[in-house]
Amino acid sequence: MKRIFYLFTAFTILILSFTLQAAGKDDSMKNNIKDISVKDMNGKDVKFSDFKGKVVLIVNVASKCGYTVQYGGLEALNKKYKSKGLEILAFPCNDFGGQEPGTNEEIKQFCSANYNVTFRLFDKIKVLGEDKSPLYSRLINSTVAEQGDIKWNFEKFLIDKEGNIVSRFRSKIKPESEELVKAIELELAK
Repeated sequence: MKRIFYLFTAFTILILSFTLQAAGKDDSMKNNIKDISVKDMNGKDVKFSDFKGKVVLIVNVASKCGYTVQYGGLEALNKKYKSKGLEILAFPCNDFGGQEPGTNEEIKQFCSANYNVTFRLFDKIKVLGEDKSPLYSRLINSTVAEQGDIKWNFEKFLIDKEGNIVSRFRSKIKPESEELVKAIELELAK
């Protein structure tokens, strides 16, 4: 009888151990985006695992928004930090007041003509509602950054070199703000 008790106890501990390991992995994946793929403006699949070793700044953008001038600040960040390992990834979104009605080609032309954008632009996505992008679903539900829906265009998410979500910056935080620049420099130095 003791033998059965010990076997049962050992089996229970083993199952509990696997359950806790799985729960830990699930929780860590809530805060990491390396398993997600997106489409760029040319329809090509891009895996976030391809950015391993890079610090990534993800931004939902729009061409007809009061914050659209932030394209200039984002491009300045790109020029200053790209060679040090920063990747800026812009995701056009028409969820807020119809402020990004253009096609991918129109968006590319706008960004080039008005802000000389050289950072990567991606396929237009949804950041709100049930059909929101899986990327944004993960970003807004992270347990390490502020949770909750995107409130407007030009919200920013900082991702570390391993694909972990580090922090979130609301639209009013300009790309050249001390707060954002310090956070980027800190991640680049790691």
